[in-house]
Amino acid sequence: MTDERSELLTQKPIKLMFKLCTPAIIGMVVIGLYSFMDGVYAGQMLGSKEMGAISIAYPITFINNGIATLIGIGSASLLSRAIGKKDYKTIDKIMGNLIATVLLLSSIVMVFGIIFAKQLLQLSGAEGDILEFGIRYLRIIFLGSIFVNFAQSANMVMRGEGIMKKAMLIMGFGAILNIILDPIFILLFKEKGLEGLAMATLTSQIIQAIITLKYFLTKSKFIKIKKIKIEKSLLKDIFSVGISAMMMQILSMVQQMLLYRMAFKYGDQTQGILMAASLRIQAFSFIPLWGMSQGLQPAIGTNYGVKMYDRVKKINNTFVLGATVLAMIFWLPIELFSKQVLSLFITNESIVNTGISNFRIFYSIFILYGLMIMMITFFQSIGNAKSAGILVFSRQLIFFVPAIIIMPKIFGISAVWFTQPLFDGIVILLGTLLLLKEYKKMSKLTLVNA
Repeated sequence: MTDERSELLTQKPIKLMFKLCTPAIIGMVVIGLYSFMDGVYAGQMLGSKEMGAISIAYPITFINNGIATLIGIGSASLLSRAIGKKDYKTIDKIMGNLIATVLLLSSIVMVFGIIFAKQLLQLSGAEGDILEFGIRYLRIIFLGSIFVNFAQSANMVMRGEGIMKKAMLIMGFGAILNIILDPIFILLFKEKGLEGLAMATLTSQIIQAIITLKYFLTKSKFIKIKKIKIEKSLLKDIFSVGISAMMMQILSMVQQMLLYRMAFKYGDQTQGILMAASLRIQAFSFIPLWGMSQGLQPAIGTNYGVKMYDRVKKINNTFVLGATVLAMIFWLPIELFSKQVLSLFITNESIVNTGISNFRIFYSIFILYGLMIMMITFFQSIGNAKSAGILVFSRQLIFFVPAIIIMPKIFGISAVWFTQPLFDGIVILLGTLLLLKEYKKMSKLTLVNA
């Protein structure tokens, strides 16, 4: 831990970015292939309706992602700051608290998801075959709630410790296993191929959770599983930071469900299928940016913990620039080759041709999303839950929800596609102002401590 802490506090920001982010990005991209390849296999091996069904079911699984990020991001942020302060008493409580909290919250989510799968899908506007296919897929996915939430949240703690390579390898193994099992299980289950697809994901998540648990029981040198109990003394700090990360997942679910609902309402089933493919592509493009944010978190948290505010700003600026370049790597080819990208999920060429223009509009602002993700992560890492919460709630609730309900009434189906990029641009501007305000505050603290 001493060597890792020293690197976080002394290494040049650009070297630190590559060291922390390369394994995190690779790991997160591989993880993103879970849902991305599910969509590809469903579209190519089962059909457009099956692809649409699992895509509409996908945002509902953000309930699980919300639990994992609430506990994982909150615990990782607390861990990074504890490492900076050498607070070993807190470090020793983190994993036991994580396991106990995951077991409690995931059990509730699992039961809720299985019972209300149909109602949740209907909120997205799903009906007919797409609804029935979605129910069959979603109920199996919710069976794995405890396993996926433990694996993801514990992996975030590993990254908060600065052990990016091991975290990447564990998550990467689970994702690659899922990619291998997907076509095998589809063929084994024959006419129940959709259930096979879900079982492949569930099997991979169980194995990944077992490997993660074994690491903390036998391999981790610094973070041990001691008493498995909810530590009330940690919850306030963990939840205050993790709540914005959780709400980003939950509100992403609401956001995507509304996009699906409006696509079906103001368009038709073709628009719903196009929205399903578009959201899959956008979600996968986000994955590397989330990987980069995982690298940013320990770097910011540890330096902030020892009050090295000038270094905190330099590190954040370096990561923002890197994230923008990374976003451009996805944005440019996807905008140029939209037809080919959509065709990965939709084999019907006429449907693809119908959606190219709207898809390009929908994806138009992606180049700025690196900045947005880094700003949210920055605020989470320094424990500024208020600013992180403002950005998350503004983007996905305060601005988006009324806009996506009102604007299609005025502009029709085209508004379903341009509303999100329009209001995301406004949120990014707001985030930039909040970031500059925080920088100014840090400059004053630097003068006080000098």
